[in-house]
Amino acid sequence: MSKVQTIIDQLKDLTLLEASELVKAIEETFDVSASAAPAMMMAGPASAAPAAAEEKTEFTVEVASVPADAKIAVIKVVKNILNIGLTDAKAKVESAPFVVAENIKKEEAEALKAELSSAGATVNLK
Repeated sequence: MSKVQTIIDQLKDLTLLEASELVKAIEETFDVSASAAPAMMMAGPASAAPAAAEEKTEFTVEVASVPADAKIAVIKVVKNILNIGLTDAKAKVESAPFVVAENIKKEEAEALKAELSSAGATVNLK
């Protein structure tokens, strides 16, 4: 297995909080920013304005469905993300579709989606 694949596999096991801490550590260590703003600014003034107007800044993470064989794993992830009890997490997962988070940044939404998807859930970003 390559180093890159090993790192990717380890990233899949991170919680949202751990992923956030990792991003901050990388930004501080390498003096970089995880935002996509510099790439957009290179597009030019005429095309930058419409792109900025269309760019969403807040997202909603929705679990669309959970296959029966992945329910337990998804329940655990939902429990940790929402910081709720096991019974409440089970009820949410069984009532899919449901919203996990609303009005959050793109990076957070993608991290949640990755975590839920790796557990087996079908996730939509809106």
